[in-house]
Amino acid sequence: MTIRFTMDKITRDGDPVLRQTAKNVPFPLSDEHAQLAKDMMTYLVISQDETKNEQYGLRPGVGLAAPQVGYSLSMAAILVPSIDPHESEDKPFFKGTIFNPIIISESVKRGALDVGEGCLSVDEDVPGFVPRANRITVRYQDENGDKKVIKLRDYPAIVFQHEIDHLHGHLYYDHIDLKAPWQVDNETKYID
Repeated sequence: MTIRFTMDKITRDGDPVLRQTAKNVPFPLSDEHAQLAKDMMTYLVISQDETKNEQYGLRPGVGLAAPQVGYSLSMAAILVPSIDPHESEDKPFFKGTIFNPIIISESVKRGALDVGEGCLSVDEDVPGFVPRANRITVRYQDENGDKKVIKLRDYPAIVFQHEIDHLHGHLYYDHIDLKAPWQVDNETKYID
């Protein structure tokens, strides 16, 4: 497995591409876009393997959006490990690249990771809860251009929203209440 994107190739906060609205990806996929999708997924696979991760000096990730590697395109690779304790760790909850995703519905109930969020493109930790919809329905295209709909809740919903935010020029810390970053409210589900 050859890795194209290493940490030095990850676009960092401050680069204008991270604040742009990404362009839709046309289908059928060009060879360049298909390769980009493969390369982004390779980063995620290697970053989640402790031995290979160290070898390449990667920060672990569960998602990588095209703007994070310098392409203003509406696509993101997502690799969410199994969240079912009875499932094999080899069978991820979701592994794929989503193209031109749109959140078509979301719950009123909020969800947030109890430790806050991080991002491969943001080197400085910005602490605080990142409130998001706890349940979402996402419509996207797969690598063949087929339309798919997926319903998500809790951790996977947060991962998808984080990556889709990148496609609209938003970073996770845009959602943090900087005056009260760790203020708990009873309407939010905190996910560990």
